Amino acid sequence: MTTPVHVTVTGAAGQIGYQLLFRIASGQLLGASTPVVLRLLEIEPAMKALEGVAMELDDCAFPLLSGIELTSDLNHAFTDTSWALLVGSIPRKAGMERGDLLNVNGGIFKPQGRAIAENAASDVRVLVVGNPCNTNCLIARSNAPEVPADRWFAMTRLDQNRAETQIAKRAGVPVAGVKNLAIWGNHSSTQFPDFANATVNGASARDALGDDAWLEGEFITTVQKRGAAIIDARGASSAASAANAAIDTVVSLTTKTAEDDCASVAVTSSGEYGVPEGLTFGFPVQSNGAGAWSVKEGFTIDDFAASRIKITTDELIAERDEVRALGLI
Repeated sequence: MTTPVHVTVTGAAGQIGYQLLFRIASGQLLGASTPVVLRLLEIEPAMKALEGVAMELDDCAFPLLSGIELTSDLNHAFTDTSWALLVGSIPRKAGMERGDLLNVNGGIFKPQGRAIAENAASDVRVLVVGNPCNTNCLIARSNAPEVPADRWFAMTRLDQNRAETQIAKRAGVPVAGVKNLAIWGNHSSTQFPDFANATVNGASARDALGDDAWLEGEFITTVQKRGAAIIDARGASSAASAANAAIDTVVSLTTKTAEDDCASVAVTSSGEYGVPEGLTFGFPVQSNGAGAWSVKEGFTIDDFAASRIKITTDELIAERDEVRALGLI
């Protein structure tokens, strides 16, 4: 039998974690032939709830689930892990300044970065889901220099999925017909969903829709504000769709990307498209299906796109400078 892959999920008893764990255990993350051991991290007050989640996982009798480790200890949580999905974070609350938000999350992601460096498997890869995910990823990565920078990812796939659906509905086509749609920058309200390089059934999205006013206006704001709209509608933040996007991200990074497509992932910038080196920045990414990925070349950046990308770049620079001043990186 194949040796099980250890997968760590933090904040495992939370809403996103609960939606995510059963899909991992069923084989949707790493494939139908890969057994997994789930290493589930929670804070001490949530351990009782996590025990209930583990009972449910047992009751599903997943053939691929080789074991479950429940813990509130960072070192145990990341022992031998090959995929670390960092879901748990502190959301921004009313009256909380950005510096306060970054500082409190730094207290989570700085020690998690060290625990990953000291305990994880040599092939570990890390996806940060907990917001503000780009900068949380930067904090964790900066505190784990032993782990190569190309192993660290933050999740912008939920924004890509939202954007693809908006264009598909507008064009009256199945969502599978929308390809090559990148999300640039931060997973925040400054992100830029790039319609100009996207295609609809092989034609440019711009030509297929014939409505630049909608693309440059309502489309962008709908995607940027979708998370807030969901909170307003259901009284809670995105959970199932966020878990789905986490699955999509890992699958995209481990499956060969079609030449006419891309996956939106925030990765460590090496200066591509003029983005400052070292930022965890949303790019169009392609995978070779064997563990390596690269930022896709050849995207056209017109003046409109450049102005939007500058806004999200400036926000990420400001966040980087803030966490640096706080001593988190």
